[in-house]
Amino acid sequence: MSAIPIIIISIIVLFIIILIVRNIKIVPQAHAFVIERLGAYHTTWETGLHLKTPFVDKISKRVSLKEQVVDFPPQPVITRDNVTMQIDTVVYFEITDPKLYTYGVERPLSAIENLTATTLRNIIGDLELDNTLTSRDTINDKIRIILDEATDAWGIRVIRVELKNILPPREIQDAMEKQMKAERERRARILDAEGEKRSQILVAEGLKESAILKADAVKEQKIREAQGEAEAILTVQKANADALRMLNEAAPSDRVIQLRSLEAFAKAADGKATKIIIPSDLQGFAGSVAAVKEIWKDDSKA
Repeated sequence: MSAIPIIIISIIVLFIIILIVRNIKIVPQAHAFVIERLGAYHTTWETGLHLKTPFVDKISKRVSLKEQVVDFPPQPVITRDNVTMQIDTVVYFEITDPKLYTYGVERPLSAIENLTATTLRNIIGDLELDNTLTSRDTINDKIRIILDEATDAWGIRVIRVELKNILPPREIQDAMEKQMKAERERRARILDAEGEKRSQILVAEGLKESAILKADAVKEQKIREAQGEAEAILTVQKANADALRMLNEAAPSDRVIQLRSLEAFAKAADGKATKIIIPSDLQGFAGSVAAVKEIWKDDSKA
């Protein structure tokens, strides 16, 4: 065999290998490929490895099955009370049928935008300005239901719709800002008043507690003074009782008793009393004087 046929065969084999390799396709996760054969829809490839027939099959559209978000620019809408506002919307959707999404409508995102604007105008046209500003969730639900029903034929499921911004006319915005400012000032005054009230309550409670503590201190002082006086009286009484007990235990002589009697009489005579009662027992009194004299002599000698 000559070299030329071998080269030709090798080229053909290499061409076939390259052709097969180029027609091996891998569909990634959360994606789908719409395949046409000879210009007509053939099948939809799911995630995995696929082989495309050369020169016959064509990947018509690569579709993402992930949840998608599209932010539409502001749209002018008029409320029932003839107030023109600018409202921009955000639509969250996902493709449920790649075939319908590919062949159902031309430029699906543009179709969704126009349908959203039309639906928004219809809904806002039945509401007044105040209801529009306070019924955002209701408006979102109504738009989502209408869009989901309309886009079902396009293989699209609308998950949710959000009104991103609602911009009323400039004069209404100024009035709303003034109203909000007045409301903030009113709340600030209320907070200040509540703070002042709380401060006065705390001061009153502090004065009350201080008065209670002072009264308790005075009470405690008086109790301690009374206890001290009582203890002093008890101590004196105990000392007198101990003295009497010791005196009885010592068995004093008559001379000692007479001397003590004379000392008591001397103290009574030295006091401020204007009258002194002299004991009737003069002999005992004289004996007491004699005893005192003897003791005085003994002290002088000493």
